[in-house]
Amino acid sequence: MLRSFSWKSVASRLGPASGGLRKDPRAPWRFALIVLAVLNLAALLWLIQPGGTAAELDNELSMRRAQVQSQQAALARLRAVAKKVETAQAQQEEFMKGYFMDRRTTSSTILTELGSAAREAGLKPKEHAFIIEPIEGSETLSMMTITANYEGSYADLIQFVNQVDRSKRFLIIENITASPQQIPGMLASRFKINTFVREERP
Repeated sequence: MLRSFSWKSVASRLGPASGGLRKDPRAPWRFALIVLAVLNLAALLWLIQPGGTAAELDNELSMRRAQVQSQQAALARLRAVAKKVETAQAQQEEFMKGYFMDRRTTSSTILTELGSAAREAGLKPKEHAFIIEPIEGSETLSMMTITANYEGSYADLIQFVNQVDRSKRFLIIENITASPQQIPGMLASRFKINTFVREERP
């Protein structure tokens, strides 16, 4: 059974040494404050002192250090990948600007370049036509297909093909058809040439 607690009973059990408690009415409160201070100190030590043995603490510290090193290594790898992505994007933009023209200037520039290459090769330009179609899955590029007709000798055709192949405009010859003419050694040829067009972003 829980008995009632009183400072007088504590003082009576302390015997003669507790005489001070009976003489001074503030003594019980001082004693209570001392007890509370001791309890608070014990609680504080329990909170600030980590649990576990020294070996356990060393193991935990080693694990934390390993986790930090692993996270730092992962961060370094991510930074390296991000740098490579930025470099690739810059190279892609440079490549596209150097080899692909925008829609506004592609048709006139390509036709002028093909006409100049044909004249240098000795071919006689005939009819030209082109169409621009979107490329599935791309919002920045379209495909321009040029159909160009020429007349000339076989040697002239070979020279023209070499010039188109060395063009900085990234021209792709899809196919060539040629048929002989009434004039000996002359051929009527039709070229189907593809190139890419940069679309303006909104």
